[in-house]
Amino acid sequence: MALTATMSRRLFAALLVIGIATPALGQVQRRFYEPSAADTIRSIRAENGMVVAQEKLAAQIGADILRQGGNAVDAAVATGFAMAVTYPRAGNIGGGGFMVVHLAGRNEDVAIDYRETAPQAATRDMFLNADGKPDPDKSRNSALAIGVPGTVAGLSLALEKYGSGKFTLAQILKPAIDLARDGFILTDDTSDTLNDMYRRMSRWPNSARTFSHADGTPLREGDRLIQGDLAGVLTDIAEQGPRGFYQGAVAEKLVSGIRNAGGIFTLEDLKSYQPVIRTPIRGSYRGYDIVSMPQPSSGGVVLLEILNILEGFPMSDMRQGSAASLHVMIEAMKRAYADRARYLGDPAFVDAPTQLLIDKDYAAKQRATIDLARATPWTDVRNAKQPREGDNTTHYSVVDAGGNAVSNTYTLNFPYGVGLVADGTGVLLNNELDDFTAAPGASNAFGLVGFEANLPGPGKRPLSSMSPTIVLKDGKPVLVTGSPGGSRIISAVTQIIVDVIDYKMDVAAAVAAPRMHHQWLPDEVRIERGFPDAVLGDLRAKGHKLVEPLGYSSANSILVTTNGLLGAPDPRTRGSEAAGY
Repeated sequence: MALTATMSRRLFAALLVIGIATPALGQVQRRFYEPSAADTIRSIRAENGMVVAQEKLAAQIGADILRQGGNAVDAAVATGFAMAVTYPRAGNIGGGGFMVVHLAGRNEDVAIDYRETAPQAATRDMFLNADGKPDPDKSRNSALAIGVPGTVAGLSLALEKYGSGKFTLAQILKPAIDLARDGFILTDDTSDTLNDMYRRMSRWPNSARTFSHADGTPLREGDRLIQGDLAGVLTDIAEQGPRGFYQGAVAEKLVSGIRNAGGIFTLEDLKSYQPVIRTPIRGSYRGYDIVSMPQPSSGGVVLLEILNILEGFPMSDMRQGSAASLHVMIEAMKRAYADRARYLGDPAFVDAPTQLLIDKDYAAKQRATIDLARATPWTDVRNAKQPREGDNTTHYSVVDAGGNAVSNTYTLNFPYGVGLVADGTGVLLNNELDDFTAAPGASNAFGLVGFEANLPGPGKRPLSSMSPTIVLKDGKPVLVTGSPGGSRIISAVTQIIVDVIDYKMDVAAAVAAPRMHHQWLPDEVRIERGFPDAVLGDLRAKGHKLVEPLGYSSANSILVTTNGLLGAPDPRTRGSEAAGY
């Protein structure tokens, strides 16, 4: 796995020209997050079951399934399909994602990979211009960026294999179909973001029609969004199962819409799509088991590497949010994100040294390179001894009365994906292939640098940062968490775990606390408002470059206690809700 001297020189040269990454279009300019006073933050309690999601109608639909005797998987699938209607910014059937499930009765943990795949016509150079340089417009704004959607197949598989058996797919889909057919009033996050993204969607007439008035102006808060075509597609899925999406009339409409827009999809690409059941990646942190998503998500590997490095520091002796605590977390993030760039990719195509990266001894070596007094320059991190092998997105968490838990993160990449609605479908399509590396050393829309392991290829799944995670103690769920936010997902999940385990914070306080983020490149610490000026001054004195704002994340989480469930909808998003009973 070691890089040759020639490769290293080439990569170094490529990295030198990256500079500071331009803000991703997916990072819609939102109001700055201002944390509430700590004494005003309270978790939401439930005795039996709970769904915490970014959109309240979908959360309530999932909770209603729990009330009817459904398990966490039933509720998660119902929530996912509902959000495809009520949360078009990221909820979807035109994208993909990852699900981690804890099955209490079996004492088993499973991971479902329903990540989008590249069409068979994809090539490693598909996002380069005539000069051989990365062309961001191709990978972010064109139909070439659309990956084969996995959500319908993934959610259907989860229900079939791990649902309670009390509900058919048609029953699970009915609330979503009703909302699409009858419409719902736009509020909260959708009304906050739709106007910003409408110009992008209006490049395609059918997309514009879906989200506009008759006069061509975008829908606004208080308007009713009716999605008749989407109701029809969901009905086909209810009647035929996944075949109603991946084959037949719906598939033909999807392919026609994509190819008319310049994409390279075929009917065979859709027909051949398969979700994958994987073994979750596991590790430990201070006596807790961490269960997360394996590759092609980088989330679990990078999360465990960061936590392993932090485990050797006396985090509980460092005040939460102090410069000392933040410094070691920043330095751990740098090292783990550098390994992400070097090694990780689709496991069907890349043999990454996963077990070594999450090994405690490797973490000890990484920890030993951290100077408590100063920031490590990114070049030092890059040149550290390499081991040898021996969005936009949304997240929701579910726990049921039987101790089953689901952590699910799924995405269209940018808000509203590429902005294309294929005629006659109502389906917003992703631009997920931007998560590939266009060329070795190039960065994606979130500034993440990648190398050979994550180049595009036929049928290949792009590397992701999605990190649906379940924390167990003595085999039982304690914390269910995850987040949207592109590269910021992993750092958000890390901070919540550290705040809950090391600092014994209430889960709502942990979710609401200001966050920071470092991803190796660009060499800067992104921060939210809320950190004391003295802390920021201390970090600068250590050599950290601080940049505001952080960018979007929303870590909807559940803490499981002996007295019931504590839900923490992230206050960064209007409309997030903890629905329980």
